[in-house]
Amino acid sequence: MGMRQESGIRRSRKARTAPFQDTYDAILQRLIVARQEAGLNQREVSLKLGFSHSFLSKCETGERRIDVMEFLQLAELYGKSPEFFLKG
Repeated sequence: MGMRQESGIRRSRKARTAPFQDTYDAILQRLIVARQEAGLNQREVSLKLGFSHSFLSKCETGERRIDVMEFLQLAELYGKSPEFFLKG
């Protein structure tokens, strides 16, 4: 199955047609921006939260979905409320 990449977020053809995919992609973009605003790189976040570097990389590129508890951990580490990532 082919992959398409936009703004660093990889999506399969099937995923592009899934409901809410654009919303999820926007959340991923906000997670990346929040990490950068917090002055952290992926490796630093991974070490602080006990994730593997590849885990965070795959989450940010959309290869792996983020669990709600992982999302809350990331939001807290970045100093943002969950609502920050959900605003449209």
